[in-house]
Amino acid sequence: MRKKKIHDKPELKTFRRKLRSNATPAEGFLWKHLQRSQLGGRKFRRQHSIYNYIVDFYCASEGLVIELDGQVHMNPKAEEYDRNRDAFLEDMGFIVLRYENKMVFDFLPSVLKDIRDHFKENRK
Repeated sequence: MRKKKIHDKPELKTFRRKLRSNATPAEGFLWKHLQRSQLGGRKFRRQHSIYNYIVDFYCASEGLVIELDGQVHMNPKAEEYDRNRDAFLEDMGFIVLRYENKMVFDFLPSVLKDIRDHFKENRK
């Protein structure tokens, strides 16, 4: 029996590529600090799909999902969608961290520290 593919589903490849090429300024800014294993030697991927969801950043070794929220997330319908999506991913064993775009620009050292604090070796 074949194991069901949950990561990087082929049918989402084109959409993931489009999202990567149209990254928000906050995504691009944070990516400069996550790419090439710069943060604690952990490899992050951007616009990675898990089941039918595409997450902004994903670290497989830590089971860590990072989402950046801009204005599009600031309405009741989007907030409910995000809550349901986060609950689904957390039920699957992933840790989901959310930051507002403004936090990435204004408090980058704190954001990076918070991400590091969620690495397995630092979890309590």
